[in-house]
Amino acid sequence: MTKLSRSKIELFIQCPRCFWLDQVAGIKRPGMPAFTLNSAVDHLLKQEFDIHRVNGDRHPLQEQYGIDARPAAHEKLDAWRHNFTGVQYYHEPTDLLIFGAIDDLWINSKDEYIVVDYKATAKNGVVDHLEDTPWHDAYRRQMEIYQWLLRQNGYQVSSTGYFVYANGQKDRKAFDGKLEFDINLIAYTGDDSWVEGKIMEIRDCLNSPTCPAASETCEHCNYQKKIAELVKK
Repeated sequence: MTKLSRSKIELFIQCPRCFWLDQVAGIKRPGMPAFTLNSAVDHLLKQEFDIHRVNGDRHPLQEQYGIDARPAAHEKLDAWRHNFTGVQYYHEPTDLLIFGAIDDLWINSKDEYIVVDYKATAKNGVVDHLEDTPWHDAYRRQMEIYQWLLRQNGYQVSSTGYFVYANGQKDRKAFDGKLEFDINLIAYTGDDSWVEGKIMEIRDCLNSPTCPAASETCEHCNYQKKIAELVKK
């Protein structure tokens, strides 16, 4: 059995070659610096929603947007939030243990679970919708994988999930030792019908003795290609 994280599924989608090199050859992409400010926002949002989870009431953001939901008090939530455990499902046809760590889980009056993901950025203007960009497409897939994982574990899951989007404001007169955020709630209706087929493709890639072709849009592979061309000259 091989463990396969949600982020590795995304890596495969972005570039099968980088995925194969990572998982089969053990050659990782160059590391990115940790987004520690984003992690701090994530931690504080979890604490804030947990207060209402314990009290059994709605968060003001849910009331503001008229969301029929409250933070879910599930016994497995702590494990589901942990990066190295997350929500897990053993996919028997491929012998892969699929897992992904969710940020939050709400529940509505129909007893459907709602997947919630926290995002933080610092952009000019209002962030109140997902854009048609590769970056936000990855966010959509992230939500759909979480929904798929929970459904495979037998839970009733709403197709509508939410992004709690914190946007750091840069138009304040002074820093004064604090960064202020505007918080918006962005609804997204997911479709996880693609997940099963993609997992089968990943199984084939893992079993392949040869490295797949690079994605034309992969900046890592394109960088390596340019370096190789320069070395040959």
